[in-house]
Amino acid sequence: MGKVHEQIDDRLRTFIQAQHVFFVATAPLAADGRVNLSPKGIDGTFTVVDERTVAWLDITASGAETIAHLRENGRITVMFCAFTGPPNIVRLHGRGRVVSLYDADFDAWAARFDDLRGARAVIVVHVERVSDSCGYGVPLLEHAGERDLLQPFMERKGADGQADYRRLKNRTSIDGLPAFDDDPLPTDPAPR
Repeated sequence: MGKVHEQIDDRLRTFIQAQHVFFVATAPLAADGRVNLSPKGIDGTFTVVDERTVAWLDITASGAETIAHLRENGRITVMFCAFTGPPNIVRLHGRGRVVSLYDADFDAWAARFDDLRGARAVIVVHVERVSDSCGYGVPLLEHAGERDLLQPFMERKGADGQADYRRLKNRTSIDGLPAFDDDPLPTDPAPR
């Protein structure tokens, strides 16, 4: 039976931080817009800041739907499933914001993470609702290890190559919303 919690307590924090994968769901305001569901899970990129705040390091990748939706409306759900041990599913519903690598408070947020290779932002979520449910339908799976591909791939590109990649693949969402358009164009004198 599902239960709603007042906040992220110590038991939920322990569960959340033990999971190797989490899922992020966002959607645009437009009725014909596409709902986005993204898996995340590079070790060390997620943290529970306090009883009502979570954050993760957002690594440069081929899409920027979460960023586009958060910038448009802020709505987000983060879900964790127990793939080992007792079954459980935890959902965090809230309002998210994007702290871009060009924002003044990026360094303060990024200091919570050890490996910043490829980072384009920190996603910060103010949690408004915390719930868990049985998870009986989630299969048992074993964590075989990290893929260790995305961050080294971005590291090889270097800062300029990452910015070029983001300008090519991250400026708009699949629905045409502004996404990660923070990187200055090569002719721009400075970031906005």
